[in-house]
Parts: sequence; C-alpha cells; structure tokens
Amino acid sequence: MLDYIVEKTNDFVMSKSKEARKSYGQFFTSKSTARFMASLFAIPCKDKVSILDPGTGSGILSAAIIEAINMLSPSIKEIELTCYETDIDTIPLLEANMEFLKCVSRAKLTINIVKDNYLLSQINDFSGNLMAACIQKKYDLVISNPPYFKLNKDAPEAASMPEVCYGTPNIYFLFASMSLFNLCEGGEMVYIVPRSWTSGAYFSRFRNYLLNYGKLTDIHIFTSRNKVFDNENVLQETMIMKVKKTCIAPPEVKITSSVDSENFDNITTLLVPYNTVVSGIEKYVYLATSQAETDVIQMVNAFQNPMPSIGLKMKTGLTVDFRNRDLLRNNFGESIVPLFYSHHIKNGKVIFPIGKKNEYISDELPSMVQFNRNYLFVKRFTSKEEKRRLQCAVYIAKQYPKYEKISTQNKINFIDTIDNSEMSEALVNGLYAVLNSTLYDIYYRILNGSTQVNATEMNSIPVPARNDLEYLGCKLMEFGDYSTEYCDKILEESIYAQKR
Repeated sequence: MLDYIVEKTNDFVMSKSKEARKSYGQFFTSKSTARFMASLFAIPCKDKVSILDPGTGSGILSAAIIEAINMLSPSIKEIELTCYETDIDTIPLLEANMEFLKCVSRAKLTINIVKDNYLLSQINDFSGNLMAACIQKKYDLVISNPPYFKLNKDAPEAASMPEVCYGTPNIYFLFASMSLFNLCEGGEMVYIVPRSWTSGAYFSRFRNYLLNYGKLTDIHIFTSRNKVFDNENVLQETMIMKVKKTCIAPPEVKITSSVDSENFDNITTLLVPYNTVVSGIEKYVYLATSQAETDVIQMVNAFQNPMPSIGLKMKTGLTVDFRNRDLLRNNFGESIVPLFYSHHIKNGKVIFPIGKKNEYISDELPSMVQFNRNYLFVKRFTSKEEKRRLQCAVYIAKQYPKYEKISTQNKINFIDTIDNSEMSEALVNGLYAVLNSTLYDIYYRILNGSTQVNATEMNSIPVPARNDLEYLGCKLMEFGDYSTEYCDKILEESIYAQKR
C-alpha cells in the first residue's frame, strides 16, 4: 500500500524543480519515517476510527497509517480519513493515490479531500480553549508533516491565533496547535517538526498551549540534520513528537533516536521522567538521548535558582557594528570607548586590544555604551564543529582603568546585575566556573540544538546560589586554573556538598 504511494510520489518529485517544491514549503516524508510515525499510535479498539492529515501532500502519511490499521487492528471495520491540500499541482496525484487506497484497504475507507486552507477553514472556532468549541469535527488520530515557513505576523492565520503566536510565527506550529484543537479528548497526534519549538521565548505561547492541553508521550530525534527527507538537501534539526490530548501527564516520555530516516531498526530508546523532559515555568522540552544526559538535566535543575532570582541577568551585546559603521574607530581617543567582540574571548580571559580593525566606537549613542564594570562575556555564536557551545571569559574592569565606559558587539552576551550594581570579582569568576563546566555545556546542548547561545534561555537555567557562586569564584581565583577540567572539579565538589 505505502510502497505504491511512495513510488508515485517519487515520480512526481523527479518531475519538479527544487525551487518549485520549496516555494510552498513542502518536503515529502520518506517511507521509513512514515511507517515509524504510524507505528507510534495506540490505535483505539472500536469499529470506526477517524483520521486527519492536514497538509496531506501526496498522501504518504495517510497511506502509512491506513496500512498500519489494516495490518494491526482487525477490530476496525471503517476508517474515515480527511485530507487537506491546496497545492494545485499535487492534488491530482493525491486524488489518484486516495482512490488506490480505497481499492486495497481491508477496512471500509471513506476519504474526504478538502481543497482549502487548513488553518483558515478552522479558525472561526479556535478560541485558545481546546474545550470551548465543539462545532468543528474532532478526530481520533492526526498525522502530519506540516509545511515549514515563516508567516507575516499580520497574516490572517497568525492574526487569528494570538494565543500561540509571538512575533513572526512559523506555520508549522500553527498547524500543530490547530491539530490538537481538532483532536477528540484522549486522541493522539504524531507530527514531524523542527526541534526549534522546544525552547526560547519565541515559542513560549505555543509550548504553553500544546503542553497544557496535551502531553508528550513519545519523542524521536534525528541526530543527522541532512538525512531526514528523501530527495532533498534539507539542513534542519528535526524531531517526531507524539502528543495525547489529555491534562494528565504520563510518568515517563519515551525518547528514541536514530541517525537518519532509514535506520529505525537500529534506534536507541530511553524512558525519561515527564517532569525532566518538560521542565520549568517556560515549559522547555529537554531532549535527552542517554541516561547520562538525563542525569545532567536533573543535576542542573536541582539548583533551582535562575540568574534573575539572584539579581543577575544575561543580556545581548549592545552594538550592531555593521549598522553603525560611521561610529567605528581604530584607535582610542576622546569620546571613544573600547568595543568588545567575540574575538577578544580567549581561554577564559578577555584580551584587549588585539589589533583588530574597528576595536573602538564613538560613545555618542548612549544606548550602545555601558559602564566599565565587571562582567562575564559569553559568545553568542559558535560553529557546529566546535567542542564547546558555552564559551565565556571573565571581564574585570580594574584591568582597564582608563575607560569609564565600554561597548559590546551584539555577537557576544554579557552577564550583569539587574540593579546595575558592581559584581564582585568572586561572583564573576564563580559564574565562569559554572558556565565553563562540562555539566552546563552539555545541559545547554540538550536544551538548544542550535549554535546560538540565547540570553532568554540562559536566564531560565538554574545556577548555584549567589554565595555558592562566590565560593566557587574564590576557589578559581585562588588556584588560577581556568580550564574546563578544574571548573568541573570544583563544581562537582559543590554539587556533592549540596547533596550532603
């Protein structure tokens, strides 16, 4: 059944240019991925089951779940499938594929192909309360590989779903929100999506919506970014999630992982406590793939003090240099201040100057300068190949006594006090000891799959209490070893002391 649909889809794909497919954000699901997604469902034991496939494309996912039901659920006598598709080039292929499914399905198969915008066709009843509207049809199962592209924040789909939108939304999480709305109570949805929604302020409303009205039961992670979609060179951190529409969280989430979309017979499996996977006020989702990573999450979360709760906050550097070229300078002088870049972060210390072009900037714009006081600088961007994601350096103001003010380029973050008071050297060094440790680097990689260090996320991560940070800083300053190995040693001692 599925083999036939995939064969016809491959013929269709080969007849189109990549540009034509990319223009509507659609990448067809591989056969192995489709079968795996269908296998995640707990098919209800009843005579008739209803299925929704929003953004159906050629019908690969529909075929996969129909195939699974026909093979594994003999009690089901009737299947009602609703497919949404708007692409005029794909619809003829979809219609032909659905006619084939009806002919070969063991169970009676009723198919409704809706040639309408999935989101806008439901939007009048979407109120932000999944229990409020009962007008729209509800489904037992939803399966989807949604389109992936950003919508204008004023687009009708986004404007009508303010409960889940923040800024410029990506259409994929609007699809997922609406699909959860379309599920009946106790129903299940399986989606293949980017992992970007699992953290950060940008997706906070979506996470709150999804995880309040539904609960994650299964997650699958692809460890390779370019081997998920057949016939495409798609660089994307991708995951499969299964969500059940319920207010009751399961005790554990099943997290599996594979290198690509062709090796589901060789996957790793991990059962992780639900409150370890979904954690904190922001409902970040931690994608642990081993027991060691689970232990890391639990050890860090045990501290319970995000930086703002102890009077500290990470901020993004103040100066976008390429937008202010007329203010940049090569030498220090009157009304000129140092401009610190990520290049100045070297082995835990700030080295300045280094003979770089435009190392100084005019102070005429107050929004781009800050007082010369103690900070912890942290690189915002690293490459995928670099050993560490968190790369930081201690900045001590007294080492640069001739500067009253400085500036920071926006490719670095800096940690400052919330009340603009001076951080002690011990506190800055203690922050360095924590963020330069292997424990926190692994934790951040689990939290965020990208190469960017996000200030909002960092401000939500628990750290030791302020007095403990100062103790760690004193140990670091006393020994003078800023290596990761030494940071690991003194932080580990601190964790054991806390447990005692």
